[in-house]
Amino acid sequence: MVEEVIARRYEVELYISHADEMLRVAEHNLADGFYSSAINRAYYAIFYAANALLSTQGLSRSKHSGVIAAFRQHFVKPGLIGAEYSRMYGQLMDDRHGADYELETDIEPEQAAVDVEYAHQFVERARQYLRQEGWL
Repeated sequence: MVEEVIARRYEVELYISHADEMLRVAEHNLADGFYSSAINRAYYAIFYAANALLSTQGLSRSKHSGVIAAFRQHFVKPGLIGAEYSRMYGQLMDDRHGADYELETDIEPEQAAVDVEYAHQFVERARQYLRQEGWL
């Protein structure tokens, strides 16, 4: 049992480290005018932070739709994380899809800036929860 907790804690730390890296890259992309890339990296910051949360409960999902669904089921629905974070996650997921796959879509700098800010808020809330629960 102790070994499982140690393994989960390590996984949580890796996910948060990846989330932090994606935030830094998103900021650089935003500053350099690469708005689609900024949105993509901001989304992945949230994706990794959500996976860190799921790791605390021994939940593992590989598909993007599975991660957001499990996050909502296990953290938002029981009130552990506020519903506004679910909305941020959903918005970033939609925006990333548009930025990555809709080639004719022009990404406005304001949209990218909001998305990067949402990612910062989400990762910080995840980190707060993880510290509160003794995972970090």
